[in-house]
Amino acid sequence: MARQEGGKAGRREFKAGGQELKAARLKDLAFCLTFCLTFCLAALLPCVSAVLPFRLPALHASAQPPSFRTASSELVVLPVVVTERDGRYVSDLASDRFAVFDNGRRIPIELFTNEDTPVTVGLVVDASGSMRPKIGEVVAASMAFARASNPDDELFAIRFNDDVADAVTDRPFLSARDVGALEAAMTALLPDGRTALYDGIMAALDHLALGSRARKVLIVMSDGGDNASDAKLDTVLKRARDSNASIYTIGLFTDDDLDRNPGALKKLAEATGGERYLPRSPGDLLRVCARIAREIRSGYTIGYVPPDRDGTFHRVRVVVDPAPARKLNVRTRPGYFAAGRASEK
Repeated sequence: MARQEGGKAGRREFKAGGQELKAARLKDLAFCLTFCLTFCLAALLPCVSAVLPFRLPALHASAQPPSFRTASSELVVLPVVVTERDGRYVSDLASDRFAVFDNGRRIPIELFTNEDTPVTVGLVVDASGSMRPKIGEVVAASMAFARASNPDDELFAIRFNDDVADAVTDRPFLSARDVGALEAAMTALLPDGRTALYDGIMAALDHLALGSRARKVLIVMSDGGDNASDAKLDTVLKRARDSNASIYTIGLFTDDDLDRNPGALKKLAEATGGERYLPRSPGDLLRVCARIAREIRSGYTIGYVPPDRDGTFHRVRVVVDPAPARKLNVRTRPGYFAAGRASEK
């Protein structure tokens, strides 16, 4: 009898063990199927994405920043800044409040955002001998700009005097949050020699084209004079118009500075939808750089399909429509060269 009971108990234990083994195997099988399915989906995703048609971003604000393809000639991309009379930025207008005119013809808006999307920014710094007393101010102003920027902005710095060189030598771009690396590069500048301003801007436009952000910005800090460049101002202006970049210029000079050329700085800014500033003190310079960073983050980006491919310069005008009761100032670049024209460099 005891032997029968022992046999029954053994069979029960064997049966229970078999059930546990079966459950373990089913669990392992489920894990393997899940892993395989996940791996296959991950492998197929790029293929699926490749055949899906490209869709333009929606015309309304989105929680996810829109993506841009600035290398494409299908869209004219305009950075737009709207301010009130007192200089305060207006950043909450909807897309249907804007009207874009290309050579006088109203054009449908295909892309619109007023989000704080990252940009590619180049600091173009005069390191000629005349900047020796001001280089500390330039370093402080550069840091003020970086700290007020979107942390995901791409930054680079170029210095110019007798020649032109990258101030940051170990990588093509810095993140705006990497202020330590930027400060180290700027404090290493040794002002000396003559001024190759125009060559410096041409090199910065080349570097800017390598950036991955849709909007491109240059900030030029100089007295505006040039006595060492191969490039001429007219060539730089044509190249700047082709680049889609906004150029902000900051004139650093005194009234008795013989090398100053505020007119050249104004032309560069006006040709690209930027702004020229003439700070009168170190504190004013800090405020200017912080304001430029705030303007970049408060602006709009508007894109449209160019109506003609005639290789000519098209004048652009952006207005707020209907016009509000309060007076608003709308600033963008004055125009662009349509496709079909060989780029002048």
